[in-house]
Formats: sequence, C-alpha cells, structure tokens
Amino acid sequence: MEDFVIGMGIFGLILGLVILVLYIWSIFWAYKDAEKRGKPGWLVAIVVAFLAWPLGLLVWLLVRPADSKTYNP
Repeated sequence: MEDFVIGMGIFGLILGLVILVLYIWSIFWAYKDAEKRGKPGWLVAIVVAFLAWPLGLLVWLLVRPADSKTYNP
C-alpha cells in the first residue's frame, strides 16, 4: 500500500508540473498573439493568468481579432 501512495505522489507531482508549464506557456502565447494582432499583450496576459486559467485562455481564443496578415476585407 505504501508503494501505491508513493506512486500516486510522484504522479501528482509530475501532473502538477505539466499543468504549471502549460499555464506559463499559455500566458506567454496569449501575450505574443495579442501583440501580433495589435492588442495590448500585457492586458491579455493578465486576463489569461487571473481569469480562472483555462477559462481566461478560452475567452481570449473566442474574442481575439482576426489576424491582419490573413484577413483582407
């Protein structure tokens, strides 16, 4: 039983590190994406970071403007 508990602890640690890396990566990605689209990157990064993390990223993906390089009206 102790091996199972230790194994679950290691699994939890690895899972936590993966989630932390995804969290940090999504903040940097949102910042760069906003800057590329002409929006204030620092504001988007704050929204992604502090708006219940995956929800903030989804909000940015839904409301971000079209890429000016691919959109020609």
